[in-house]
Amino acid sequence: MGEQLKNAIDWLFEPTRYFAGSVLLLVAIFLGRKWFSKTIVIVAIFALGTVFMLWAPSDPDFRTIITKPDNVPIVILLGSVVFFTWLAMRQAVINDERVKEGKPTLEAELGKKKVFTWPDLVYIEFICMILFTAFLIIWSLKVQAPIEEPAATARTPNPSKAPWYFLGLQEMLVYFDPWIAGVVLPGFIIVGLCAIPYLDPNPRGNGYYTFNERPFAWVFFMVGFILFWVSFVILGTFLRGPNWSFFGPFEYWDLHKLEPLVNVDLSTYFWNFVGKPKPTNPLVREAPGILSLLGFFLLVPPILGKTVLRGLVKSMGMARYNLFMHLLLWFALLPIKMLLRWTINLKYIVGIPEWFFNV
Repeated sequence: MGEQLKNAIDWLFEPTRYFAGSVLLLVAIFLGRKWFSKTIVIVAIFALGTVFMLWAPSDPDFRTIITKPDNVPIVILLGSVVFFTWLAMRQAVINDERVKEGKPTLEAELGKKKVFTWPDLVYIEFICMILFTAFLIIWSLKVQAPIEEPAATARTPNPSKAPWYFLGLQEMLVYFDPWIAGVVLPGFIIVGLCAIPYLDPNPRGNGYYTFNERPFAWVFFMVGFILFWVSFVILGTFLRGPNWSFFGPFEYWDLHKLEPLVNVDLSTYFWNFVGKPKPTNPLVREAPGILSLLGFFLLVPPILGKTVLRGLVKSMGMARYNLFMHLLLWFALLPIKMLLRWTINLKYIVGIPEWFFNV
C-alpha cells in the first residue's frame, strides 16, 4: 500500500500534471472560497500535512531531499503560504458577508479600539524579536550551513541550482533565451504586480480584506504570486534533480537518468507538415511562429474585449485594458511554452539563432 501511494504521488507530480493541478487548485480555491475559509479546512490541511511529514521521511529518497539544509526553509515557506492564504481568504469572506448584512468590516471594528504604540505595540514586537532571535540561534546550531568547497570549473555540482528565490528564473531559462527569461519576463511580472492598483480603477476594498469588491486584484496577484513564484520554487527545489531532469518526491535521484528529448522549433513542425525544406531566409523560415505570436498579442485582446471581457473594457477603459491584457499575455506565454515543451517537445515558437532571437 505504501509503495503504491508513493508511486501515485510521483505520477501526480509529473510536470504537466503538477502545473495543471496547481492551476485547477487555485481556481477551486477562488470558486469555493466560502468552504476553503472554514476553520475545519485549515485544521484538516495541517493535520494531513503532519501525518504526511511523519510518514514520508521513512522513505530514504524523500528524506534525503527534504532534510537538505537549503530545503528546510522551503518546507516552512509552504506551510506559511498555505496558512496566510487561508487567513486572508477567511478575512475576505467574513468581510463580504458583513457588507451584505450592512455591518462594518472587521478592520473597521478593530479601528474603533485604539491603543498606544508604546507600550502596547512596541512591547509585543520586542518580545517577538527576542523569541525569533533565539529560534534562529538554535536553528544555526542544529542545522549545518549548506556551504560547499570553493568553486572549481573541473568539478561542478549536479544539479547546479540557484538560491531558492532564483529557482523560478532558472526554470524559465529552460524555455526561453536568457534575455527573455532573465530580463523581460521577470520585469513584466514585477511591473504587472506593481501595476495592480493603477490598472484596477475600483475604489472599493481599500484598507480591509475583501474578494467580492476586488476580484481582479485578488486573482491577478494570486496568480502571479502562487503560480509564477511559489509553484516554481517547489518545482525547482523538490522536482528538479541531476542533469536538470524531473524526479518525483519519492524517486531516487539517479545521476545517470537521461531523457532523450528531441526538442524542435515550430518552424520544423510546420515545414515538415507541408512537405517542403526549410527556407534559408530566417524571416520566411520562422514566419509561422512570427504570425502565431502576432496573432496572440494583437488579436486575442480585442476578441476577448468584445466577448467575455466586455465588462472589463467598460470599467478600465481601452488604454488600461490593452496594457493589462498585454501583461497578462506575457504571463500566459510562460505556462503555454512550458506545456508545449512537456507535451510535444516544442523548443522555440520563433527560433532565429542568427540574430539571437529565440522565443
